[in-house]
Amino acid sequence: MTQPSHPIGQSGVDALVQLFGRTKVVIGVVHLAPLPGAPRYDGEAVEAIYQRGLDDAKSYLDGGCDGVIIENHGDIPFAKPDDIGPETAAHMAVVSDRIRRELGKPIGINVLANAAIPALAIASAAGAGFVRVNQWANAYVANEGFVEGEAGRATRYRARLRANGIRIFADAHVKHGAHAIVADRPVEELVKDLVFFDADAIIATGQRTGHAADLSYIRMIKGAARLPTLVGSGVTPDNANDILGIVDGVIIASALKHDGVWWNQVDPDRVRAFIAGLRR
Repeated sequence: MTQPSHPIGQSGVDALVQLFGRTKVVIGVVHLAPLPGAPRYDGEAVEAIYQRGLDDAKSYLDGGCDGVIIENHGDIPFAKPDDIGPETAAHMAVVSDRIRRELGKPIGINVLANAAIPALAIASAAGAGFVRVNQWANAYVANEGFVEGEAGRATRYRARLRANGIRIFADAHVKHGAHAIVADRPVEELVKDLVFFDADAIIATGQRTGHAADLSYIRMIKGAARLPTLVGSGVTPDNANDILGIVDGVIIASALKHDGVWWNQVDPDRVRAFIAGLRR
């Protein structure tokens, strides 16, 4: 019997076209300040945290980005998925809902580290179109310890929420980790595992936040799967056009912050200049 197959993702639809109406997209990352419950949270009023997140999202979108990912990057050091409390999801859902309602552009959710189930809960509550999951298939050793792929648990949870429309953007050979434990399978095979486990888009990264992957590596990731592919770290005004000549989108943060530092707020002038310099 012939097995059914979808050439693009679980739905057979290009996730970027579905969400953004186009490919060659630019997605900014809203790095939230430390949230209640995180080690670096110092008692700041949650309204101030929400407003900073909204201001950063507005700078990205007013400057010409196509959407944003909301991420709890201030919650360093990150916890493993089962150690993340409900307070993280609650606060992220509030700020994400405010961003979507006020700015009216597609949003995604990333809960660090690798917390696909809280991300799906937030996405469902806030009306987000996608989640980013740094380790969707296989397992690796990361800063947080041994991290397992979340695809099996997360897809079942998404089905229970009746939220199958939320798309999965999955990292391939994700940064900040030693991949596949014994490294006995090539990266191309690990990318194909993401397709097999119903990812909707692939994200290629460098080895750490802000680190650029080389173009040959990006081409290899793009060629390994018939899915929309984005680059998720190290994108700058100097390399963006070369990268977008290979892949379908970029995810950018550090290069668009004041002084190019990830924990600073978004610089609207940098965003406008970056978008103006793209040949899309």
